[in-house]
Amino acid sequence: MRVVLRFDTGYQADAEELASSLHIALLRGDQPAPAATDFELQLGSAGLSLRQLSIEQAQGSAKQRKKRQDNSTADIRCDFIAGELRHRRLFGGGKNQMILKATGLNKHKPSVMDLTAGLGRDSYVLATAGARVTMFERQPIVAALLADGLRRLRCGGDEQELAIAQRLFLHRGDSLDCAAALAEQEAPDVIYLDPMFPERGKTAKVKKAMAFFHHLVGSDDDAAGLLPLALATARYRVVVKRPRHAPPLGDVQPGLCFEGKSTRFDIYPLKKMPG
Repeated sequence: MRVVLRFDTGYQADAEELASSLHIALLRGDQPAPAATDFELQLGSAGLSLRQLSIEQAQGSAKQRKKRQDNSTADIRCDFIAGELRHRRLFGGGKNQMILKATGLNKHKPSVMDLTAGLGRDSYVLATAGARVTMFERQPIVAALLADGLRRLRCGGDEQELAIAQRLFLHRGDSLDCAAALAEQEAPDVIYLDPMFPERGKTAKVKKAMAFFHHLVGSDDDAAGLLPLALATARYRVVVKRPRHAPPLGDVQPGLCFEGKSTRFDIYPLKKMPG
């Protein structure tokens, strides 16, 4: 898989630092991407975004740049300020959301470890409800997108969004390797798992965008190994997000489920939350 980073004028220093950390090639402006480039990160005034390219699109000349943009799959970015997550924060059902009931946030304010953060959408929802959320993301490019979204939230959000940002913490690395060591300092009340599964978005745009995101991340073949770690680490419960008709993670039956139209939350209670 080949990834390059393209940057706009004024962002060279940041782009050089990011490209070095990700060990990827750096491109200026309309400079053509090398042959067989699969993904292109773009850094500019709107932050960091990811686009999938076909070989033909990557090889095109600068004059074909606009055509490549029109034919590319939709950009993926981490945006906590506008769009879907802002709408969900303002109008998303409050404490009646299944994820809040599953994690106990409809009645308590537990600390949460999200061992499979991705772009941080579920972690953000938990933080909006008052949880202190420690996120783990092991895919370096996804972690870079998430870090960029957090940076923009801390720099450009309003007072309420800044308070939410201060409850979100990112660790770049595999949670299988570092979650237990971090928990020795302070065990989380709840551990949350959302292993990768096929996106069931209703629109073609969502399906297309998430399909290439899955192609970048790959399958979570070792996800079942997270459940024993979570059960040994959490203080009160473990929550696993699953497709509605999928088997339990690792074939370990949960103690309780909250089920929606396409998704369910499997709950593994360890002991009753205080209060």
